[in-house]
Amino acid sequence: MEPVLIAVAFACGMLVNLIGLPPLLGFLAAGFILNGMGYENTPALSEMADLGVTLLLFTIGLKLDVRTLLRRDVWGTASLHILLSTLLFTLVLLVCKGLGMALAMSLGWQLAVLLGFALSFSSTVFAVKVLEERSDMNALYARLAIGVLVMQDIFAVAFLAISSGKLPSIWALWVLGLPLLRPLLGKLLERAGHGELQVLLGIFLALVLGAAGFEAVGLKPDLGALIIGMMLASHPAAAGLAKALFNLKDLFLICFFLTIGLNGLPTQDAMWIALALVLALPFKSVLYYLVYSGAHLRVRTVLLSTLALTNFSEFGLIVAAIAAKAGWLSHEWLIALSLALAASFMISAPLNSQSERIYHRFGNWLRGLQARELHPEDRPIELGDAEVIILGMGRIGQGAYFELEHKYGPVILGVENDASKLPALRERNMNVIEGDATDTDFWDKVLISNQINLVLLAMPHHSGNLYAIEKLRSHGFTGQIAAIVRFEDDIESLREQGVDAVFNVYDEAGSGFARHVIKGLKGPEDLGKARSIV
Repeated sequence: MEPVLIAVAFACGMLVNLIGLPPLLGFLAAGFILNGMGYENTPALSEMADLGVTLLLFTIGLKLDVRTLLRRDVWGTASLHILLSTLLFTLVLLVCKGLGMALAMSLGWQLAVLLGFALSFSSTVFAVKVLEERSDMNALYARLAIGVLVMQDIFAVAFLAISSGKLPSIWALWVLGLPLLRPLLGKLLERAGHGELQVLLGIFLALVLGAAGFEAVGLKPDLGALIIGMMLASHPAAAGLAKALFNLKDLFLICFFLTIGLNGLPTQDAMWIALALVLALPFKSVLYYLVYSGAHLRVRTVLLSTLALTNFSEFGLIVAAIAAKAGWLSHEWLIALSLALAASFMISAPLNSQSERIYHRFGNWLRGLQARELHPEDRPIELGDAEVIILGMGRIGQGAYFELEHKYGPVILGVENDASKLPALRERNMNVIEGDATDTDFWDKVLISNQINLVLLAMPHHSGNLYAIEKLRSHGFTGQIAAIVRFEDDIESLREQGVDAVFNVYDEAGSGFARHVIKGLKGPEDLGKARSIV
């Protein structure tokens, strides 16, 4: 890649990031700027863009819990929304044709349905970044949104698998034997460790075993990457592998967004089509809200899930790129869709940053439309007779639970927002309930009684702990509060909020290790041996 391309991409991405919008917008803009400077798409850049898409599918597979996809509120929502949204945008495009928009005049109903299908997707990359910034990845609304996105990705991959128009060879039957390789792949993943060998193994699995293996027998390479990722999703090291590949995948995806702009500058016709699609975006959001409401979810869950999905998808560009490559559409359509994608991000980013204010503004009115019988995972939470509450039952929260239970007895209650962890915690005889302490409705419905005298904030993200403190104070809680931090800079903000005790995870790890070693030494002679060894 030429230095100018890197410089322009970085400058545009940084500028957009500084104003609080996703860097992807900057990368799209960089492609158009470079095109205006006379640069064109190259085979090398296109190859790197394809690698980014393949790695994206592989990492999605690594995070894919098949059981989540089997839930009615996930596959039902995704399937129904894709159907309704496809019909919506098909109608919008046909109306554009009826109004005489030049770019739409060549559309038949088949191509209109294809583009409507492409526009029905929402952006996985955008939604994940929004949820990570809010520290909500394990919240119910986030899990439902991610489940819907994965279902959309599967529909997209199914399209990619059949878009080549080629029948697979007889050797494609080897795919049926892939489950037999799972134990071997798991062993390789364990032995690869956490360094560069882990990254290289991930690339091998995605690009060689998955993409190249499937392509060799006439199957779509992207489908192979997704399936190999799904095979390893339940392995304990899968999350670490996905994290190790995250930056590499994003780097290659930058090339994908650059290639969109390098295909040509926006024309007036493309801008008119993009404007029509953006004006139809609120109707796509309404469809999300309606199908989510049908799953008997709370207003906040429905609203926040809807806002996270209120955008167009990079997969829509991929589908359009396939159609353009096959000669079904002109490249001008790809530019129109890229403009619509960029505009949807610019609309969705501020909506998500103000999602709590939007909920408070319209929540009371929307509750009138809420189902009386709520989804089992979305019902009010009872705190019982606990005297000590621990918010966040990760390793630190669990350790604190047992230590406090040993001293004070069975008056401890743990609150964990990841429902999948609850069975294992309860098997260890821990009193835990499901709840999201970053959820406004959790605090709206919880009753903080006078018998609660201590709250431990053991959530992994500082913003979540600060939010919990704010809600505790607003409920008139007068007991003691303790919190964990990972960085020295975070301590001051907790002190300003009146936190009674702060535990720095990294600073205290060394002293805890030393106490553990000293406790294990039997006497002075053992300490002398330790000194001699050191």
